[in-house]
Amino acid sequence: MKVNYKHALTMFCAAIAPYQAAQAMTVQPVVIDLQTAGRQMSQTITVENTFATPLPVELTVQELELGTDGVKQTGKDPGDLLVFPPQTIIAPGQTQTFRVQYVGDPALAKSKHYYVTVAQLPIKLPEGQSAIQILYNFQVLISVGPLGVKPKISAQGAEVTLGKDGKPYPTVTIVNASSAHGYLSNGHLHVTEKDKSGGLIFSKTLSGAEIQQTMGFGLIGGGQTRRVAVPLVLPSAEGTVEASFALDN
Repeated sequence: MKVNYKHALTMFCAAIAPYQAAQAMTVQPVVIDLQTAGRQMSQTITVENTFATPLPVELTVQELELGTDGVKQTGKDPGDLLVFPPQTIIAPGQTQTFRVQYVGDPALAKSKHYYVTVAQLPIKLPEGQSAIQILYNFQVLISVGPLGVKPKISAQGAEVTLGKDGKPYPTVTIVNASSAHGYLSNGHLHVTEKDKSGGLIFSKTLSGAEIQQTMGFGLIGGGQTRRVAVPLVLPSAEGTVEASFALDN
């Protein structure tokens, strides 16, 4: 009897390095930005097989929907991305390059977002042989923005929320006034807290590198309003929190 266990390693805004699963395979990059025309219409995904056996993989596409709390996977492929080759077998110790190209509406009104899933396929076992196959899935975030449009991201409010550990943390409302997506990790976030009398009791600025390390890339879609929990423990749950954000370029 063959038993398949699928170990899904998913990514959204939290990846800070190429995926590596127990020296199994690596996938890079994990975040790709495309545009509707020109050289930026396509980019490559590189998969390295660090197994001692051949690695069969398949790449599939699904569109994402963005909301106030992040992304929702739709399970639908609208046909906007062309992936080649869609399926292959990578020899041990070898690397395969896959090309992802945007072939959707060239007059895109607002950024669109997709997961390209790199899935390890099960191997057909000899008749009568039983084994446990651990299959790895990696999700690469693909975002396509309108040509020549830049994001306009700002913090529009903040509040104190209690984490699962019972400690107070800031939750910041982030707004993108542009039709083009952007990333919190491309800017810096400043958070302050004042006590009931108005005295400053906390002040911290997170750089882009610190945001990426602690919160991920922080995708903010075109026209999106998103509530972001910031991993900073505040000195008081009774204070007033303020936040500001600015892109670095």
